[in-house]
Amino acid sequence: MTTSLPNRRPRGRLVEEKDGLYFLSPSKDLRFIHTGATVLDCVLGGGWPLGRVSNVIGDKSTGKTLIAIEAMENCIRKYPKSTIRYCETEAAFDESYAAALGLEIGRIDRPDDTLLTVEAVFEDMFTSISKMKHGGMYIIDSLDALSDAAELDGEFNKATYGTGKAKGMSKLFRRLIKLIGTKECHVMVISQTRDNIGVSFGRKYSRSGGRALDFYASQVAYLAQKGEIVQTRKGIKRSVGVQIKMKCTKNKVGLPFRTCEFPILFGYGIEDISASVDWLIENKRQKHIGIGVDELKTLRDSAIRVQLDDANDIRELLSGKVQEGWSAIEKSFLPNRRKYE
Repeated sequence: MTTSLPNRRPRGRLVEEKDGLYFLSPSKDLRFIHTGATVLDCVLGGGWPLGRVSNVIGDKSTGKTLIAIEAMENCIRKYPKSTIRYCETEAAFDESYAAALGLEIGRIDRPDDTLLTVEAVFEDMFTSISKMKHGGMYIIDSLDALSDAAELDGEFNKATYGTGKAKGMSKLFRRLIKLIGTKECHVMVISQTRDNIGVSFGRKYSRSGGRALDFYASQVAYLAQKGEIVQTRKGIKRSVGVQIKMKCTKNKVGLPFRTCEFPILFGYGIEDISASVDWLIENKRQKHIGIGVDELKTLRDSAIRVQLDDANDIRELLSGKVQEGWSAIEKSFLPNRRKYE
């Protein structure tokens, strides 16, 4: 005789948010920082989580610094009393461009140029996070531009093979990880990919820092450029942005190995409306908002020129539909019974 089992939601970290959407989260009290794109929030499990570490990895011109800028701006908007510490190690940060994107430069706390080593940056991180009262962000942009003390103290032609940086990061993260969670600060470490020359099997790229980041980071996200966005004005073609694909290979606050695509427009940032439209069309969810494919494509092409108030209304509408569609798709893959009754 066959006994039918009740259709129950499985145990685990899957929780139901207040608005009825499902995200994989270790705690209902976990707070997030908006990334600037709804599809990116869905991939990450809600955004950049406070009290956790994320590692954003990508090749050149994949929007790593832009993602940090958008995260800082959204953190300021959602948590006005938060502290933002931006450690820029490449001496290439363009304040005027960041301000044009909407970042309040006056709210950003930047250390001086004496932080040249991993050890110095982590000491600064420990001091800064310890003083935080209302949470915030600490961003390292980027890890690859930092040396370790052994490399600076050694001879120029004496190779260290990066082992000092890897060992130092493992040791320092052990000191910091509990403090980061206690202060509800989000730490974002930006890394650039490096080609592994002569590799036939396995990963053909890597990034500095060893495996410490993979162990301590709650989110590991890889960025890749799919191509340029080209527009024609008055018979002249110009590149106006890039199309980016993101894959979250590790996610302790959401489901891992999820991917998304979003456009980055020069002088504007992540175009959330276009990303939402593309996702809705690709996943055939346009019927749920009562707008045809052709109308959605027209909206996508003209999104950058829509007035601010109208754009905010459109963004909220599309964002809600993307979240609903994403949750429905993820729920369809869940088991309908618990393993242990």
